[in-house]
Amino acid sequence: MVRRIHRGSSMQIHATITSPFVRKVLVAAHETGQYDRLNWIATNPHVDEYLRADNPLCKIPTLLLDGELPLFDSHVICEYLDSLHSGPKLFPPEGKRRWDALRLQALGDGILDANVSRRNETIRPKDEQSPSWIDRQKLAVRSAISWLDKRIELLDGPVTIGNISIACALGYFDVRFPGDRWQQGNEKIGAWYEDFSSRPSMKNTKYSKLKSSLPKALQKEGGNH
Repeated sequence: MVRRIHRGSSMQIHATITSPFVRKVLVAAHETGQYDRLNWIATNPHVDEYLRADNPLCKIPTLLLDGELPLFDSHVICEYLDSLHSGPKLFPPEGKRRWDALRLQALGDGILDANVSRRNETIRPKDEQSPSWIDRQKLAVRSAISWLDKRIELLDGPVTIGNISIACALGYFDVRFPGDRWQQGNEKIGAWYEDFSSRPSMKNTKYSKLKSSLPKALQKEGGNH
């Protein structure tokens, strides 16, 4: 499928290779033919206070644009990238397909929020951790995956921001929770994820791939993410 790109200057992005929300942007950039336009600024949002000059929330990803204020939040950045090409849209413009895609994006981002929160809690000192909070996040993740496994048809059809969000949420297990057997009892979504992961956009943005292929200066890993 040929995507017609509205060429422009390159874009800089504050990013770290462990962030699943950065990966979501990278996959969207691949799918819209714009990955090579992104120039990395390796940024750890937990220690690199220079990020706050571009994003007062000091969060990644943050996209820098020539002559414009930066954009932040993966949803906003992905939709911006989607506006720069004239091929099939990751964000369907209207109708049921749009709401289906946005629903899946919300579910995928929710899975990620829960797993990032769980990760942050587990790396605190042991006597400061809340087991009940960790269990609540794990329950949210399990429930979301089970819900989607029973409605696997929602992932059918052309690639949207919804498919990408779900795939990046599931891919985060490999980075931070490789021992979790989330596929057990969820064979349908497990098979879907294996198939979707064969896409070039997913293979080229895997944590292991980025760590081995990026220069060391761009391999900064993002603290708790």
